Amino acid sequence: MANIEIEGSVSHEMGMHTEQLAGRTQQMFFDLDEEGGFGYPDGFDVDYNKRGEVDASNMGPKEVNQRIRELMADGHGTIVLKNPGAKHSLAVGILNRLNLIIEGSLGYFGCGLCDGPNIRISGRVGWSCAENMMAGTLVIEKNAGSTFGAAIRGGDLVCKGSVGSRTGIDMKGGTIIVGGDTGAFSGFMMQRGRMIVCGNAGKNLGDSMYDGTIYIGGEIQDLGVDAVPGELTDLDKAWLTRKLSMYELVPEKGVDHFTKIVAGRQLWNYDNLEPTEKKLIL
Repeated sequence: MANIEIEGSVSHEMGMHTEQLAGRTQQMFFDLDEEGGFGYPDGFDVDYNKRGEVDASNMGPKEVNQRIRELMADGHGTIVLKNPGAKHSLAVGILNRLNLIIEGSLGYFGCGLCDGPNIRISGRVGWSCAENMMAGTLVIEKNAGSTFGAAIRGGDLVCKGSVGSRTGIDMKGGTIIVGGDTGAFSGFMMQRGRMIVCGNAGKNLGDSMYDGTIYIGGEIQDLGVDAVPGELTDLDKAWLTRKLSMYELVPEKGVDHFTKIVAGRQLWNYDNLEPTEKKLIL
């Protein structure tokens, strides 16, 4: 413990007398007694057959999120969120098993920082939906804004419509599936994971991608720096068919026409780049 108590200081007035600087370990975040060993120790034991509802008509985002947490604490495993009204930052930070049904559309930053819930949204979503998603599934029936699935780390993130630019920017794992088109710079600085776009892709697809795989079913406007075509193998086709079948998104003509994009891996060692190339990247 580090003592930061100083008489007359702002921190003292706020009651911030001490700060924990040591003793935190990875073990405190997960309960090894849970199945698989990945449950949070403060997670709620919920029953999917126990159903609750939240009417967000006259509630702010903080009230809605708090109400969802209260219902989970009471054992509700299925929650229906009605009249979200495209409010921002709804259903964020859910670190629990949950069947969440959202009837309507969300604003910016919806369903971010989630780890475990299965979410279905009947409407549209704004920018940065499911940012930093860790696990679970999220299915959007209509369209999504830009930076869809930014820095996603796990789970399945599905938009049955089209999405904006920078889809999967800084993607670190999981799977992003788009039933329609995606905008410019999709897969920008992608590090891991897989992205499937059944429609067309905008400019600079996969720009500066470090690793991971992108599959495009339509036309590609152009590729970004260090993004190159890869060989679509039988294993790729089997995986695409199986994954798209889960969300009823397999194209009528199958998956043989998909284009596979991978990292050229020329950016892995910057010291080997010419000065002009360094300038372009930086």
